[in-house]
Amino acid sequence: MVTDSLSDMLTRIRNGVAVGHTSVAVPSSRLNTRVAEILKEEGYLEDVQSVDAGQLSTLSLTLRYIGQRRERRPVIAGLRRVSKPGKRVYCGKDEIPRVLSGMGVAILSTPKGVMTGSQARRLGVGGEVLCYIY
Repeated sequence: MVTDSLSDMLTRIRNGVAVGHTSVAVPSSRLNTRVAEILKEEGYLEDVQSVDAGQLSTLSLTLRYIGQRRERRPVIAGLRRVSKPGKRVYCGKDEIPRVLSGMGVAILSTPKGVMTGSQARRLGVGGEVLCYIY
């Protein structure tokens, strides 16, 4: 049993990118599904599919790469979990972090749902900083 499913998902993506896999399978949860949808909207993933296999449902995440064959590079350069079960990190609406001066994405859990840092800034809400993607 995994206590932190988001960290598990980010680690599986990081490991899949490191070895050049085309897709990874992660356990499905509402948080994992929403974060995967955000990664797809931001262009870090090709596709997100829900796979129901009996009682366990999983997400199949298709990783995105640039280039052909030997020159192929992953779009995801780094993933970092910010708020952990042992230490929660919160930010107000005026303190929402910018990742790599706007080149990356901060994902927040706000009272209005899970969203990117730029969406939270636009709506004027703060929340828990879940992770950085760049």
